[in-house]
Amino acid sequence: MAESYRSSGQPGYSSLISNDPRRVWARKLVREIEARFTPVPCTVQSREGVVHARPGDAILTGVSGEHWRVSRERFAEKYRPVPPTSVGESGRYASLPYRIMAVPMTEAFEVLLADGVSRLRGSAGDWLVDYGDGSLGVVSPPIFATTYEIIG
Repeated sequence: MAESYRSSGQPGYSSLISNDPRRVWARKLVREIEARFTPVPCTVQSREGVVHARPGDAILTGVSGEHWRVSRERFAEKYRPVPPTSVGESGRYASLPYRIMAVPMTEAFEVLLADGVSRLRGSAGDWLVDYGDGSLGVVSPPIFATTYEIIG
């Protein structure tokens, strides 16, 4: 049976991850992405599973064509528009550097997101990422290597 984790939706890091001896600290690298803001509830097919989005959430597309959802509030904290895009418009944005905790997983696992419905599934070798804001994610090794720098 796969290990199971749950996003709390509350600020702070998960004790399950922070107490894992494999845990590393990493920093998000500045990368440009495409963002669009959904006007209606929808689902997003990410590489790791189907995620439910609310009106106003940002649907992001990364450099490898991967898609993921970020709440409007967290998006405003972690991304800045790249001109000529203005704040709140769909277009190009740059990620801001921020610190995360991550664990390289050795077996299959799943993450129940804070909405209580959306599930992400990871495989051995994927990274379980704790963003420190109550949200968890699953990141494949190639994407982790191009978007994060291990700092400790």
